[in-house]
Amino acid sequence: MKSPLLTLPGAVPAEGVDEGVAAHYGDLFREQRALADGTGFVDLSHRGVVAVTGEDRLAWLHLLLTQHVSDLPAGRATEALILSANGHIEHALYLVDDGGTVWAHVEPGTQEALIAYLESMKFFYRVEVADRTADTAVVHLPAGSIAEVPKGAVVRETPHGRDLFLPRGDLEAYAEQAGPPAGILAYEALRVEQHRPRLGFETDHRTIPHELGWIGSAVHLQKGCYRGQETVARVQNLGKPPRRLVFLHLDGSEVHLPTVGTELRLADDGPDGRKIGFITTSARHHELGPVALALVKRNVAVDAPLVAGDTAAAQEVVVEP
Repeated sequence: MKSPLLTLPGAVPAEGVDEGVAAHYGDLFREQRALADGTGFVDLSHRGVVAVTGEDRLAWLHLLLTQHVSDLPAGRATEALILSANGHIEHALYLVDDGGTVWAHVEPGTQEALIAYLESMKFFYRVEVADRTADTAVVHLPAGSIAEVPKGAVVRETPHGRDLFLPRGDLEAYAEQAGPPAGILAYEALRVEQHRPRLGFETDHRTIPHELGWIGSAVHLQKGCYRGQETVARVQNLGKPPRRLVFLHLDGSEVHLPTVGTELRLADDGPDGRKIGFITTSARHHELGPVALALVKRNVAVDAPLVAGDTAAAQEVVVEP
């Protein structure tokens, strides 16, 4: 979905997964500072939107998701995963129920596979699943924002801000009165600072929830069965995940950020040392400088200096070893 807000002054299109919205509007750090101060908005209209209706919607989703949603109150935001039979993360959903419909936004381009899976699991339940991406746009307001929420918009409120589900046709009009726009790069820099994982960035084909700190926020440990639960329970009760998410402070003297997939090594081992992890997201932060999220092997010492390619990196623990 190509956003109409790409016509705003200074808009530079994003690339890759986030293609379709603005990477920035001419001043990355100003946009970050505005979001950190609770002003402006982020156009997330490229994200997939899925709606589930029907009187069995919460009970049915409860059987499929990692989160406890059978008694989810209207208006309360939550997030959930769908796992493979082996416990690997396949989908991440950011949910809210408005009293009649469960709304979820998901990573761009993943909604079709998600809906196909949900449709295959309907059986006799009284539910309907719909792809609402074409007519519904997601807009993010940062924490502390006093921007007006349009009447009738579905709101998903979290500690990091509010996600609005708006009619796509209202997006341009809302942007005119919502404050200065901020691009996806500013949003991502704050996500990295907040240590929040993202599907397809911090995950690969073998990621399990424990590695990213998604236990609790997206995985409920005291709910009934769901696909992949055996792996979750086994790792939680009997073992440790093979990898862990870390936050990295990168050497600010380097001109270029390490790209996604850049291999991590122990600084003491030199450039020929063994690979102990890799960069998952890197960003330039308005206060912290160059930072990144990365996955490293669980047994890497938490205070070990690292190098990402040729760039020195200092760890900050996100998931305990």
